[in-house]
Amino acid sequence: MELWPCLAAALLLLLLLVQLSRAAEFYAKVALYCALCFAMSAVASLVCLLRHGGRTVENMSIISWFVRSFKYFYGLRFKVRDQHRLQEARPCVIVSNHQSILDMMGLMEVLPERCVQIAKRELLFLGPVGLIMYLGGVFFINRQRSSTAMTVMADLGERMVRENVSAHRPVVYSSFSSFYKHKKEVLEAIPTSGLTEADVPALVDTCHRAMRTTFLHISKTPQENGATAGPGVQPAQ
Repeated sequence: MELWPCLAAALLLLLLLVQLSRAAEFYAKVALYCALCFAMSAVASLVCLLRHGGRTVENMSIISWFVRSFKYFYGLRFKVRDQHRLQEARPCVIVSNHQSILDMMGLMEVLPERCVQIAKRELLFLGPVGLIMYLGGVFFINRQRSSTAMTVMADLGERMVRENVSAHRPVVYSSFSSFYKHKKEVLEAIPTSGLTEADVPALVDTCHRAMRTTFLHISKTPQENGATAGPGVQPAQ
């Protein structure tokens, strides 16, 4: 019976730290996010198995619904701008400046239909999280073996054309210097028709420069930008 007073005291201390320390508040929210990921992954896996019976890109709509529910735990609401750029009826590769696991909340707000993700192979073994990613059709690559990774990417390219599937990996996330000022902007598509392997370095450079310019712009405060709101996805409390 003496355990309960200790737990209550620990909880009160944690709540006090969260109120007094911005860092403590941030890490508490990240810890809650991780707990939600594991719990929701277990439930979503069961729903996916009952609905579609196994691994398919169609499960991504179920996964998206569960992840989008996270915002209610944080009191966040997202306003999406320029989302029409992701609705083109053709395969495409969506590139983003991945920063942390928190990206997933914003990503699911703009994820188009029939879009799978590319992830490092280690995530496959992350319990229910790995299971739900597998069921959602995520492609796993071994970043330590470039030849294997290239084979997976080649197979994915063929599947994208054959099944009209898009792959996520231009969406730009603002800096996570603050958990509370999160913006995301969908850039215009970069045409690749007619390009060859020799054009890849120039294509990568073009994509990087466009994303970097946008990142620096949307990571500024509204006062620095001279406006009250910027383009993209911005959660409001």
